[in-house]
Amino acid sequence: MGFVRAPAAGTAPEEAYLAILAGIRSGRYEPGERLIPEAIAQELAMSRMPVREAFQRLANEGLVIIRPNRGCVVAGLTVDEIFETFEIRSVLEGLAVRLAMARIDVAVLAELDDHLSRMQRAGEAGGDAWLAAHQAFHAYICGLSQRPKLIAQIAALHIAVEPYMRVWLHHVARPSTATQAQNEIVAAIRSGDAARSETVMREHVMRTAPKLAAFLRSSEYKAGRRAAQAEPSASELT
Repeated sequence: MGFVRAPAAGTAPEEAYLAILAGIRSGRYEPGERLIPEAIAQELAMSRMPVREAFQRLANEGLVIIRPNRGCVVAGLTVDEIFETFEIRSVLEGLAVRLAMARIDVAVLAELDDHLSRMQRAGEAGGDAWLAAHQAFHAYICGLSQRPKLIAQIAALHIAVEPYMRVWLHHVARPSTATQAQNEIVAAIRSGDAARSETVMREHVMRTAPKLAAFLRSSEYKAGRRAAQAEPSASELT
C-alpha cells in the first residue's frame, strides 16, 4: 500500500470520496476531465449529494477544481508545477526523515529492509507494482515522523503527481535503479546521522523531477495524450 488517506468507507460520502480518489490515482479520471456527478452516483448506486460532498473534499485537497457553470474538473499540473511539487516534497520528506530518526531501532531497520526486498521484487514487474512499493517505502518513513499534518501534506503531493508517474513508468520496461536510491536512504538512516539522512532523502526526491519533466515534454507523451483525448472518457461512456 501507499500513503493511506482515509479509512475504509463507512458512509456514502466517504465511499464516493474513496472511489473518485482511486480513479484519479489510477488515471481513470485524467487531468482536465470533467467529473459527472450523475454518472458517478449511478455507478456507485447512491444519490448525487454524497458525490458532491466528495467533490468538495477533493477540491479542498487540491485534487479537483469546482468551477461555476463547468462543474468539477480533475486538477491538472503543468510541467513547471510538477517540478515545484517535487521541490516541496523534497523539503517535507527531508524533514520527515529527520523527525523519524528518534524512532529508529532494530525493528524499524528490519522493516525498512523488508520494504527494500519488496521493491526489488516489484522492480522486476515494473510499472504499477513498483510504484506501489515505492510509495509504501516513503509512507513508512514519513509515518515514523508521527506528525499527522506533515504526513497528510506529503500524501497529497504524492497523489498529485501519481497519474503522471504511472504514465511515465508505463513507458519504462522496469525501473532502471530498482532499489539503488532507496538503499542509499536506508544506509543513511542506519548510520544514525539525521543531517545526512535528510540530505539523502531530499536529493533522492529531486532526482526524479528532471527525468519526469523530460518525459512529459517528449513527443511520445504528447502523442499519447492526444490519442487519449480523442477517445470518449469513462464518464461519457457511463
